[in-house]
Amino acid sequence: MGVPQAMEVLRERAALVRDSLQKSQTITESMVSILGSFDHRLSALETAMRPTQIRTHSIRRAHENIDKTLKAAEIILEQFDLTRKAEAKILRGPHEDLESYLEAIDQLRSIVQFFSNNKSYKSSDGILNHANNLLAKAISKLEDEFRTLLTNYSKPVEPDRLFDGLPNSLRPSATSPGKQGELGSKNHSENQKNLENAVYTPPTLIPPRVLPLLHDLAQQMVQAGHQQQLFRIYRDTRASVLEQSLRKLGVERLSKDDIQKMQWEVLEAKIGNWIHYMRIAVKLLFAGEKKICEQILDGIDSLRDQCFAEVTANSVAVLLSFGEAIAKSKRSPEKLFVLLDMYEIMRELQSEIEYLFGSKSCIEMRESAQSLTKRLAQTAQETFGDFVEAVEKDATKTAVLDGTVHPLTSYVINYVKFLFDYQSTLKQLFQEFDDGDADAQLTNVTTRIMQALQTNLDGKSKQYKDPALTQLFLMNNIHYVVRSVRRSEAKDLLGDDWVQIHRRIVQQHANQYKRISWAKILQCLTIQGAATSGGGGSILGGDTGSGVSRAMVKDRFKTFNVQFEELHIRQSQWTVPDSELRESLRLAVAEVLLPAYRSFIKRFGPMIENGKNPGKYIRYRPEDLERMLSEFFEGKTWNEQKR
Repeated sequence: MGVPQAMEVLRERAALVRDSLQKSQTITESMVSILGSFDHRLSALETAMRPTQIRTHSIRRAHENIDKTLKAAEIILEQFDLTRKAEAKILRGPHEDLESYLEAIDQLRSIVQFFSNNKSYKSSDGILNHANNLLAKAISKLEDEFRTLLTNYSKPVEPDRLFDGLPNSLRPSATSPGKQGELGSKNHSENQKNLENAVYTPPTLIPPRVLPLLHDLAQQMVQAGHQQQLFRIYRDTRASVLEQSLRKLGVERLSKDDIQKMQWEVLEAKIGNWIHYMRIAVKLLFAGEKKICEQILDGIDSLRDQCFAEVTANSVAVLLSFGEAIAKSKRSPEKLFVLLDMYEIMRELQSEIEYLFGSKSCIEMRESAQSLTKRLAQTAQETFGDFVEAVEKDATKTAVLDGTVHPLTSYVINYVKFLFDYQSTLKQLFQEFDDGDADAQLTNVTTRIMQALQTNLDGKSKQYKDPALTQLFLMNNIHYVVRSVRRSEAKDLLGDDWVQIHRRIVQQHANQYKRISWAKILQCLTIQGAATSGGGGSILGGDTGSGVSRAMVKDRFKTFNVQFEELHIRQSQWTVPDSELRESLRLAVAEVLLPAYRSFIKRFGPMIENGKNPGKYIRYRPEDLERMLSEFFEGKTWNEQKR
């Protein structure tokens, strides 16, 4: 194919392309025209539909508003209904159904909260006022119910019920309250050990089933802001009942003047009772009060502690004031042991007091108890010092005529024995003021007492005109002291050396007695330079071959008889109360007297026996003297001797 042909073909194809483009343009213009027509129609339709759309949206919103209004009305109506129901329960009062009444109060609080948060409602103010008025009435009735319930179930505890809560050893059947303070009970130390593990059972002050109701009432009053009303009701009710319980038990308020006027026997009994009352009050009554206070006022900490403090304050004050009055009263030796008993009970109760009165509200009572403990310790220590001084300076003129153990000696030794029954208490007491060795302090105190007694006895012994009786008196009294120490716990403190030294002192006084009483009479049985006559010599009273005249021998026998009879009469009235000491003293005299008498009779008896009226001079055989010596130191009266 040539170029011209090729060009022709190209022209034909170009013509076809141009025709196709023209047709496409025509179709495009037609489509644009059609689409423009659609757009115009759609705009017209949208314009026509707009009012309908607006009405439909308004209807939908109206429906939504109606739903919201109906729901709000339903809630309000529900609140009105709840208010009506709560009002009905409140008007009926809490007596019939306390639980339902408390629910009604909670419901009223919710209603008040609801309308307080929705004040836009027209009826909000009115219903709020009504609900608040109802709530005020409800709380007022609640206070009355709390007071009534607490009062009705708060009754004084009878003494028998309190005694049932004590350990067996402390119940009146085992030991009456009046005997709790007796001077130096023999079983004191043993009783103290038994009490260490004793179990106390506080009485039920309010029935357990009532406590939850009282707790709920208390919670409602606090929520309503009525804490002070709750506090006053609780304090006044429980404090009065507690005081009545103590009065029934026997607790009484006594002034210092009342105590000063009392006879010692009466006061001693009251102190014994006080010790008993302190145990019962702290371990039973106060413990019981603490328990119910914690249950009723659980969750109201500040009010709970304050209530317990106020309930117990007056009762604690009455009990402690008696102890203070005793501690401040005039000191006397017989008060030492009751002071130790009182100090002991305060120490025993110390941990309970610190637990029960451990809060800030109770600090005054806790400090008062601590102060009394310290005061009792101080007074006991001062009384102890007074006792030592009184022993040393005791000036009683009542002499024991028979030389026996002086009442002061037996009193002091009994005192020391009782002290050792309290030695654990004494050691605690010493450490209140001094951290030194308590055993050493007790030893020092005991030694001071013994020394004071010995000093006083030395003074009293000088009252006797007969020096032999002076020695017998000292021998008896120091022997009594030594024997008592050996048989008591004092020996462990004073030691064997002290005992041995004082036993030697007893022996020294016995030897002195023998020398003073018997030296003179023994001289009658001794003639210096005399030899045995062998029975020779004149029977008419001239000199014997020994150089000793019959007259001299007669005189010696007569003198011996007179002196021995005087000694027998006088010393049979004297007393050596200890049988072992008495026998040993008689034996010591006999061992000196009888051999000398036998020897004298053997040597010079024949000079008298061969003369006239030998019985006038040789009045006693050795056996007679031995029998008469056995009557010495029996404390016989003159009439008894004549019989």
